[in-house]
Amino acid sequence: MIPSQKNLPVTVIVAVKNEVANIERCLGSLSPAERVIVVDSGSTDGTVALAANAGAEVVQFDFQGGYPKKRQWALDTLPLGTEWVFLLDADEIVPGELWDEIRDTVFKPDARAAYLIRKGFHFLGRRFRFGGFSHQAILLFRRGKAHFEETLSDTTDGLDMEVHERLIVDGPVGVFSTPLIHEDFKGLEAYIARHNKYSTWEARLRHNYLCSGRYGEETVQPRLLGDAQQRRRFLKLLALRVPFEPILWFVYHYAVRLGFLEGRRGLIACQIRADYIRQVRAKMFELAQKKGLDR
Repeated sequence: MIPSQKNLPVTVIVAVKNEVANIERCLGSLSPAERVIVVDSGSTDGTVALAANAGAEVVQFDFQGGYPKKRQWALDTLPLGTEWVFLLDADEIVPGELWDEIRDTVFKPDARAAYLIRKGFHFLGRRFRFGGFSHQAILLFRRGKAHFEETLSDTTDGLDMEVHERLIVDGPVGVFSTPLIHEDFKGLEAYIARHNKYSTWEARLRHNYLCSGRYGEETVQPRLLGDAQQRRRFLKLLALRVPFEPILWFVYHYAVRLGFLEGRRGLIACQIRADYIRQVRAKMFELAQKKGLDR
């Protein structure tokens, strides 16, 4: 159960759908927060009951297509009340050391508008120290100071939740040193199936960019010398036109970022990452063929 004694002015929003394998671990790590809200999309596996039993508030999101998707809808619609908002996925756990950093920050009058937090990648039962799979994202921010970018979305993608999208922040951004524990207990089959859906979304987004020259209506600006989000966007847009991108991604993760030091798990993870990019490129080609824009 999430204890009733809360001491941090933070609302945690956990976006879920059929997360019975992960949700209890996630919610069990959130006791310092004043509120925990689980935003569900019609789970059928017992996720809602587990969340309610853990003491979380549960609300349902019915996606109607377009913008906003799940987490932005929650920011726009729910009466959050607290000064700070913390966005999590069900397969993420907040360690005590990170809560200590948050506690040392949220009561300061000169705290930044938002904070980057590293998603510490765990795979097949092991924390990865090599391979470059962990990345920073803005997850904690002052209420009203951040919103998700509005990309050129395709309402047929069926995805009701933000995928690889970033927050645009009104104000300075800080960085926490303690990473989240990002570990999915659903297994490889679910992991690969999810990334197949993501690759369809990314192929459409990239295709729209090549056709329109725009990534979206309002997006994170790509900057090589910017913050972690801006650098990531710069590299993604650069990769759009790079030949042999899947091979380059494999070399980057496996050799340059020393993924081979993770043993067999590192090889598998790097192969899956390269396969993901391969799927994106293949689906982009299919889209271009359909529209007579063979690239």
